[in-house]
Amino acid sequence: MSDENNFDLPDLEQGSTPAPAEQPEMPAASGSEEENKTAADLAPVFDVPVNISAVLGKAHIDVNSLLKLTAGSVVELDRKIGEAIDIYVNNRLVARGEVVVVEDRLGVTMTEIIKDGDSA
Repeated sequence: MSDENNFDLPDLEQGSTPAPAEQPEMPAASGSEEENKTAADLAPVFDVPVNISAVLGKAHIDVNSLLKLTAGSVVELDRKIGEAIDIYVNNRLVARGEVVVVEDRLGVTMTEIIKDGDSA
């Protein structure tokens, strides 16, 4: 822990409260610092595995209805056609996107990145 995060505690035995210690100033965030960052700065986490889920929608059904499902059954989801799907990384909503076809497979293109607290 660096000394710049430490501050003086009042001496309670003297009965007086000293003036608060000056807080160190945080360096101003400049756009140029952020612009200089590259993908190589993330190299230490490149091999960390994550789980990614693309959720088309959700449905709540009882067990009786679940057991009656067969090949070709349709389960109605809570989303409308054209509505963005949710993209989760390690069970945390991080983006919304659209389903796309890539060659003969389904894919997802991100259309919106979700910042902390924007999950509503």
